[in-house]
Amino acid sequence: MKARITVTLKTGVLDPQGKAIEAALKSLGISGVEGVRQGKVFDLEVATSDAASAEETLRAACEKLLANTVVENYAIEIA
Repeated sequence: MKARITVTLKTGVLDPQGKAIEAALKSLGISGVEGVRQGKVFDLEVATSDAASAEETLRAACEKLLANTVVENYAIEIA
């Protein structure tokens, strides 16, 4: 079973990398882009066909390793 986990900074947490990307886009002449937020995407293969079990495993992975839940949110998509 395939899964994708998207980790993003919580609203209100400063994102200096996002600001740097936004500034770089402007310096390259790309206009109309505002409020860039940087995040992480993890694509995983889960060794189960049970969606509930897979989600439980993935949630544990996020809570323990993939996301810093103090400053980051995560979303799990199972395909």
